[in-house]
Amino acid sequence: MAVDTLNLSAAPPKREFSVADEHVYDRRGPIRWILSHLLRYKGLILTFVTAAMLTNVLFASIPRVIGIAFDEVLKPDASVQRLLWIALAALGIVLLRGVLDLTNAFAVETLGQRLERDAREELYISLLGKSQTFHNRQRVGDIMARASNDVRQLNPMMNPGVSLITESLTGIITPLIFITFIDPRLLVAPVLWVIAFVFALRRYTNQLNPVAGLQRMQFGMLNAGLNEAISGIEVVKSMAQEQQERDRFIDNARKYRDYFVREGEIQARYLPLLLLGFALTGAFIHGLYLFSIDELTIGELVAYMGLMGVLRFPAFISIFTFSLVQLGLSGAERILELMREETELDENKVGHAELMRGELVFENVTFQMGFSGGNVTPILKDVSFRAAPGQVVAIVGQTGSGKSMLTKLVNRTYDVDGGRILIDGVDVRAWQMEALRSQISTIEQEIFLFSRTIAQNIAFGMSQRVDHNAIEAAASAAQAHDFIEGFRDGYETEIGERGVTLSGGQRQRIAIARALLTDPRILILDDSTSAIDSATEDKIQRAIDKVMEGRTTLLITHRLSQIRRADHILVLDKGTVVDQGTHAELMERCALYKRIFARYN
Repeated sequence: MAVDTLNLSAAPPKREFSVADEHVYDRRGPIRWILSHLLRYKGLILTFVTAAMLTNVLFASIPRVIGIAFDEVLKPDASVQRLLWIALAALGIVLLRGVLDLTNAFAVETLGQRLERDAREELYISLLGKSQTFHNRQRVGDIMARASNDVRQLNPMMNPGVSLITESLTGIITPLIFITFIDPRLLVAPVLWVIAFVFALRRYTNQLNPVAGLQRMQFGMLNAGLNEAISGIEVVKSMAQEQQERDRFIDNARKYRDYFVREGEIQARYLPLLLLGFALTGAFIHGLYLFSIDELTIGELVAYMGLMGVLRFPAFISIFTFSLVQLGLSGAERILELMREETELDENKVGHAELMRGELVFENVTFQMGFSGGNVTPILKDVSFRAAPGQVVAIVGQTGSGKSMLTKLVNRTYDVDGGRILIDGVDVRAWQMEALRSQISTIEQEIFLFSRTIAQNIAFGMSQRVDHNAIEAAASAAQAHDFIEGFRDGYETEIGERGVTLSGGQRQRIAIARALLTDPRILILDDSTSAIDSATEDKIQRAIDKVMEGRTTLLITHRLSQIRRADHILVLDKGTVVDQGTHAELMERCALYKRIFARYN
């Protein structure tokens, strides 16, 4: 397993999914995290830093060369040949600086692009590894804002942000070194300016940091609200609430704009350029004084003022480079917040991974959603039953009795709070997550289909490429082949997001075909035929009956014909199994079962 490791103090977090060649990054803070990403590319970092330093050395050498030229021109016996060599030297410096500029730009741009790519990959893997409980707590729009816009901020943070800051730093140090070689006394004005610049910049960044963080947070809220409005557009329109949603969006957008205005106000009070003006004035007066007492030549004065002019670049560029860096760091912190969120489940790579027989046992199972203690009534309480391999267990009960939640515990969508669930005698928590879930198929009431082709949706549960004939066979068994062939592009028809271009019955038949193709050992049907007419249901039920042979099935349905055929029936009431047995046994002794049966009969 090829994994890059760092000496991190924290233990690896729990997660449901990881990849073999995943790199491990330091998540203890945004700066550490970014550096751990960049250090993967030490060659690019070395190239960037070296090129940036040499570029600024060459840039600062131009004023010195011009000063030498001035002194040469002012000599009574000025040499044309010497002036020619000085001019050629200046030309050579400019050309070499151009090459180094290109090298610098290539290295830092590549670093920025790779940082963005790697961070997005790391975040996506992290989100895939989070539990369902984690995703229940999140707003999809906010996650999308972090995964797209916040990750995108890492690129401009590097280039031009970090790139120009690096150049600014060397752009301050290099002129000071050159000035020292002219006359150390000339350092008075530039050193005083550097000290004032550091304090002014610190004040500027301290004011900018919180605004940048709030700006990124408000963008997440804006995006989350927009996502909810678009996802629920049918409800918005059916209840004529377009104006309310418009007002909500305008309010969020106004707050987002206000943070930009506050950022602009902070930038308007940026002092380094004003301070540089004072420094240039003081430097010129000091230089003239030294010239007047014959301790400085005209060429040296020209070179000195030229080097002072070089300081204008770091003073000017800092006004927006630090803003880019703060936005990038704020985005990095928001990304880390997601990745550092605790998740309850672990993939258990070294866990049990055998072919299931399908024996399913619940032993005194208790579960409560989203609570860690207190006197809260659990969703499921002390549930116990056994399903032999190949047996069909029907689960009946009033709405809210915990039927669907019971089935979600089998494949560890959620974990039990008390008791245990055994498959083939092994606690589900001891199974390898992939081995467990790949052998359990679930068809729920709300069918989720991806915005892909019908064939891709049917084959979604398969890790390897599936033969088209197998896809057609599964669709035929689910009574979906005929309506699929009725589309112009057949199995290559692109369906809309969540399958909105299909009817409810069509979506359910595609979901059934998807489950049949995976050849599960345990099958969970959660009212899977609710949107299918009776004639189609009979055909599908015959196909499902054939597929269920040798497979354990948990069946949630209000169809009495299906309940009657179950080998075992659980009757749930407020999360408790009030009775269980065959249809005939329950009709004799269970009043709740008889009431439910009578209601739907």
